[in-house]
Amino acid sequence: MLPREVVAFLVAYDQNKQLIGEKGLLPCKLYLQSVKRYFKGKVGLDALSFAPTIIWFLDWSDMDGLLDGISVCGLLISAFVLVAGCANMILMGLLWILYLSLVNVGQIWYSFGWESQLLETGFLGIFLCPLWTLSRVPSYSPPSRIVIWGFRWLIFRIMLGAGLIKIRGDRCWRELTCMDYHYETQPVPNPVAYFMHRSPWWFHRFETLFNHFIELLVPFFLFLGRRMCLVHGVLQILFQVLLIVSGNLSFLNWLTMVPSIACFDDASLAFLFSARPGGAKERLARMQGRRAAGERLPPTLGCYIRRVVNISFGLLIAYLSVPVVLNLLNSRQVMNTSFNPLRIVNTYGAFGSITKERTEVIIQGTSSEDPKDPAAVWEEYDFKCKPGDVRRRPCFISPYHYRLDWLMWFAAFQTYEQNEWIIHLAGKLLAQEESALSLLATNPFAGRAAPRWIRAEHFKYKFSRPGGRHAAEGKWWIRKRIGPYLPPVSLEGLRKFYEDRHWAHPARP
Repeated sequence: MLPREVVAFLVAYDQNKQLIGEKGLLPCKLYLQSVKRYFKGKVGLDALSFAPTIIWFLDWSDMDGLLDGISVCGLLISAFVLVAGCANMILMGLLWILYLSLVNVGQIWYSFGWESQLLETGFLGIFLCPLWTLSRVPSYSPPSRIVIWGFRWLIFRIMLGAGLIKIRGDRCWRELTCMDYHYETQPVPNPVAYFMHRSPWWFHRFETLFNHFIELLVPFFLFLGRRMCLVHGVLQILFQVLLIVSGNLSFLNWLTMVPSIACFDDASLAFLFSARPGGAKERLARMQGRRAAGERLPPTLGCYIRRVVNISFGLLIAYLSVPVVLNLLNSRQVMNTSFNPLRIVNTYGAFGSITKERTEVIIQGTSSEDPKDPAAVWEEYDFKCKPGDVRRRPCFISPYHYRLDWLMWFAAFQTYEQNEWIIHLAGKLLAQEESALSLLATNPFAGRAAPRWIRAEHFKYKFSRPGGRHAAEGKWWIRKRIGPYLPPVSLEGLRKFYEDRHWAHPARP
């Protein structure tokens, strides 16, 4: 789990200032102020339960520094635990609180299922560790079976939820045709997806059937004894590896491997550990020997407290699972939803529907005085990873995550009115703001005067055919213009729009 948290806090440090900072596309300070106003200007239990974050109790005068501080603290703690190879409840609890604090002010940028999944996995990880000692192997007893089954319950819900939402959602999952489209229309394809898309029709049918097998049947292996539980763990991890190879789904697939590890016991994982004297394997053997001899835990107060904590943990998970189970049983199942503000037990699901055509929003700028001038030259901004330049090879980026690129995929089948941050981005590009430009791969106006107008055009994208004419010309994509997406805007024309939303109006350089 910790490598995923390192990546998550690294992404937060790299991108939060540009997305939710003082001059971010959706400033979190304005969001918290609106929450505070809704609750009559008080930061009480109501506001805290609506948006649980430690930022409520900190100084907002330098929000960029505050966001960086939270991200750096989380990055350092998770990196320490990763290098040390051990943790305790205090460190894991701090990591969970820090990331929860970012997620609950991240707004749309943090609105996806893997954020809740990381938080739930992190919460379970707290109870997997000793209270304050740092030890790779516990002195007397293994982690509670309640916690182990907490992880197994998580992977069961993740996979079954994903399977059910597909069967109940898009008919192409029932007709076994969804994989005909998925590789081309997924949020951020990679080069492997380019070639997988051209697989024969029968292979796509097999992929869909295999997906249903993994998500709808394999989860029940957890309850069929040790051997089937091991088979479940192996299949789920291999399935996630296949998804990683064929797409850029952030750290979702990497993260989904973590609860699958709970399917394995000490005997099945022994080959991973060194047999050197004093090593983890020897210490584990001694611990198991003491247990086999009937040696009991020392009757200390701490042991009794830990038992009470574990039982309370199990009861809490059971209680919070009730609405999640009801959602799984509901024909109107919703996916990637939290039923409690702390996101301890959530409902999951991915690709309940598949888009059949890929559309992209392409942002362009011009130095022309008149945007309606037929002679105006419109130059394109390219994003870090999402499709744009048809000659640019699709990227490999997982487990790193470009949040802006991801949201642009959703914006392409919505309108700019539903995504006001696009207008905010347009203003920042007009002002050549370095923070906003750092989210993009190219600035066609670098070293020149800022553009006078920014617009967005709507295009349909299709993979070129490997070995075909377009591929021979170096084109990975073929695109066709659909029409305008965002009409041309200027800095002066955006002034009132910015004032109404209390956004800082950027100045032309």
